[in-house]
Amino acid sequence: MAKTALIFGVTGQDGAYLSRLLLEKGYVVHGTSRDVENRSFAGLKALGAFENVQTHSVSTTEFRGLTELVEHVQPDEIYNLSGQSSVGLSFSQPQETFNSIASAQLQLAEVLRHLNAPVRLYNAASAECFGAVPSGQRSSETSPFHPVSPYGVAKASSFWVTASYREAYDLFCCSGLLFNHESPLRPERFVTRKIVRAAAAIAAGSGERLVLGNLGISRDWGFAGDYVDAMWRMLQHDVPRDFVVATGVTHTLAQFVDEVFGRFGLDSKDHVDIDPSLFRPSEIDHSCGDPALAAQVLDWRATTSFAELIDILVEGERARS
Repeated sequence: MAKTALIFGVTGQDGAYLSRLLLEKGYVVHGTSRDVENRSFAGLKALGAFENVQTHSVSTTEFRGLTELVEHVQPDEIYNLSGQSSVGLSFSQPQETFNSIASAQLQLAEVLRHLNAPVRLYNAASAECFGAVPSGQRSSETSPFHPVSPYGVAKASSFWVTASYREAYDLFCCSGLLFNHESPLRPERFVTRKIVRAAAAIAAGSGERLVLGNLGISRDWGFAGDYVDAMWRMLQHDVPRDFVVATGVTHTLAQFVDEVFGRFGLDSKDHVDIDPSLFRPSEIDHSCGDPALAAQVLDWRATTSFAELIDILVEGERARS
């Protein structure tokens, strides 16, 4: 009998890639949004998954609505990918960020405890939980948390909610501490998409300038299509456990910019300006994950290199033209 999955945040990048993966594995897939009538579901449509995903409108902070949905769908697995997803935006919307991430995970855990349902719950945590770490150091499952943004604080709270319910109520719930993962489905407010879109426009003759903040930051960048496979593997494991999901390799934002512009035959130094006002109130200079446990226990490894990721992003932008 086919398994049933319920994805909160199905309209986002990860929700779209996860939906496609689960459909390929024979799942019945349900997805939620606050208001499905006014959503384009562009990501699901771009991946050819939309027609096979059953969608529902629900607020992740409303206990009754969540309970009714879970009782109706009767999922085997729940993936909570919902919430405000921009680190930068979290500084201007801290309350909304916390409620949509931490409070939502608390409500979901409470629903499963209340229903006493044998459902496996995945929580999307983040590398932002770790905050800044010394250059050259990798963060693992045992590394301390020190979030420096409202987004990171919310993700760290959702992580501890998940761990608490797992230990106190014996729920099968776990968190993925995902490092930066990108795809052509990212909206333009994300710096990676902003860079690729600008490079494509400049190559086409727009004459515009790309304005960025701190190019010296380094990040562990992977491909979203790889990372959703790790999410799925976590819920197939016999024991609920939290995992770091990363490539273990870092590149600076300057390198990212140079690689993207180079794909269009451009020198980024001729087209990029730095604006100090775009620097965040508290910035993480270095972020890198240690994926050793995921490799050992889940047999998961990132299969897309940095260069291949750049190719995917550039080709995705060209396909829009």
